[in-house]
Amino acid sequence: MSTISTTPVEDAMRIKINQALNPSTLEVYNDSSMHSHHKAMQGATSKETHFRLLITSEAFKSKMQPARHRMVYALLKEELERAGGIHALQLRTRTPEEEARQVAREREEQGETIAAVETR
Repeated sequence: MSTISTTPVEDAMRIKINQALNPSTLEVYNDSSMHSHHKAMQGATSKETHFRLLITSEAFKSKMQPARHRMVYALLKEELERAGGIHALQLRTRTPEEEARQVAREREEQGETIAAVETR
């Protein structure tokens, strides 16, 4: 017995991105419910219109952000062009090295916060 997905657009995005970019990190956030009251969304039947993606992939090496975003847009062309498909797509694309630097920076900042609290 097969079940019908309640998130077919998200499922398609995950499959396409995983196959094409082999990401070490892929986070997909469906923010559609926060935008359902917007005038442009009146009468929309899809619950999958607004997404935020965080993608970490070696495929982004030596590419600037606009080129990375074009890669993702090309992958999701069908979902973006389909009537009732993706209305808004926010992308955060990075390489594994950029991700490592970001994590280190966040840990350092957190350490500074903890140290400041401990000295009070």
